[in-house]
Amino acid sequence: MRMGLLGPLYLCSVDRNTAPTAPKVRQLLALLMLRSDTMVRVTECVEELWGTESPKRAMSTLQTYTLQIRRAFTAAGCPAALLPRTQASAYLLAGHEVDWVRFERLAAAGRAAAAARDHRRAADLLTEALALWRGPAMVDVPTGPLSAARVVALTESRKVVLEQRVEAELRLGLHERLLPELADLTGANPTNENLHAQYMLALYRCGRPEDAEAVYRGLRDLLVDTLGVEPVPRLRALYETVLDRPADIPTGAITSLRHPADR
Repeated sequence: MRMGLLGPLYLCSVDRNTAPTAPKVRQLLALLMLRSDTMVRVTECVEELWGTESPKRAMSTLQTYTLQIRRAFTAAGCPAALLPRTQASAYLLAGHEVDWVRFERLAAAGRAAAAARDHRRAADLLTEALALWRGPAMVDVPTGPLSAARVVALTESRKVVLEQRVEAELRLGLHERLLPELADLTGANPTNENLHAQYMLALYRCGRPEDAEAVYRGLRDLLVDTLGVEPVPRLRALYETVLDRPADIPTGAITSLRHPADR
């Protein structure tokens, strides 16, 4: 059985999605998925679903929602031993691999491969991790105070993994193949300095230094005009290197732009 929330919520057996359709039930299921293999207190469930305005019959309503979730798992072919269960005023979804857990494991393995300079394996693992995303996390599920922060963290992690995958492919010399993707990514993320640095490097290695300069100038103008800040020192240093026209620019020149010390 597969389950996930990196995109629309799903709970699948072989051929169909048995995830509940009621919004509050889906919200509770998503919370249990986000906290898989961890006890989720009833009070936390109430806070997630209703905030500070919980109904008088919140506890009995939660029990009803949990029953609907258990039925959805049964319809997906889940064995009884792995059904969500109630334990000591808490709920537990254990023994299942949710897509975000697999995403984080693959991302960690990809980073480890990159640290070991196995860039081909790093690129493959990070690509596999990103392929688990089918859209924005919990795109069709309401988010409450407990899940909202986690969704933001997962979304940021996806961005970081994407940049790490691009870096691994730059180290493999795939700069020409990356150009269309980086053009799209910088267009969709107009103030992301790391992506712009990667785009500049790819352009330079494809024999287009003037275009790399233009990418920097466009980013700088936007940062100054909208945020009142200059590009980070490492990005300015990359621009100056481009102006010098060396035979090549090492990928290491762009690897640290996400560090907060740059600001």
